[in-house]
Amino acid sequence: MSNTKPRILKGVVTSDKMTKTAVVKVSSLKKHPKYKKYFKVSQKYKAHDEENQYHTGDRVLIQETRPTSKEKRWTVIGKVEPNVK
Repeated sequence: MSNTKPRILKGVVTSDKMTKTAVVKVSSLKKHPKYKKYFKVSQKYKAHDEENQYHTGDRVLIQETRPTSKEKRWTVIGKVEPNVK
């Protein structure tokens, strides 16, 4: 048994067409090693969504888990509410 905490990432649901699965796009900034300029990179993860309650455009948190299927290694743990000012 490992003592490491699972990773938690924030992203946007891009597809909810599959049953019990949401595709989440996670964007981050990366610094170019030579030119020191930041650029945006993104990666898509398939995340388990048991009740199919998250839909396209929702900002969600995903957590790393044991493999659920061939490509699913993440679970949606909650929705991120926008900051209201």
